[in-house]
Amino acid sequence: MSLKSLFSKINRSSESTEDTSNEDFMKEEIIKIDEDDVEVVLHNEETIAKKMRNSNVLKKYFQLGKVLFGMLKDIKTGVYTNVPWLTIATIVMILLYVLNPMDLVPDFIPGLGYLDDATILALGIGWIESDVHRYLDWKILEGETT
Repeated sequence: MSLKSLFSKINRSSESTEDTSNEDFMKEEIIKIDEDDVEVVLHNEETIAKKMRNSNVLKKYFQLGKVLFGMLKDIKTGVYTNVPWLTIATIVMILLYVLNPMDLVPDFIPGLGYLDDATILALGIGWIESDVHRYLDWKILEGETT
């Protein structure tokens, strides 16, 4: 099953009826994610973390960002394998969006620049929340067995 058909299947079964331009943007961008994008995100971890840590709007997502990076690293090294590509692509798209200063609302605009980043973070996390919870449960179990 292709990523596009998987995404549309998930989207049809979604309980949310909200139809926003940010959500449409995410749908369009998520299907473009590939392995090179994963590398770009992992290579820019410190830059993304610094941006999240230093922005009042994004600061509340900082710890979640650390979890997402940990999940990507565990997936890349093969330590954690119980995750669909859609989840990986969503994580990468979220973090690439945060990294990009010239997104829908450029980050340099005072008071508004990070609001779109926070919106993309919130929407994306909503889509993959159960996979993130599964990963955290796995991390807890791994900690108990090691």
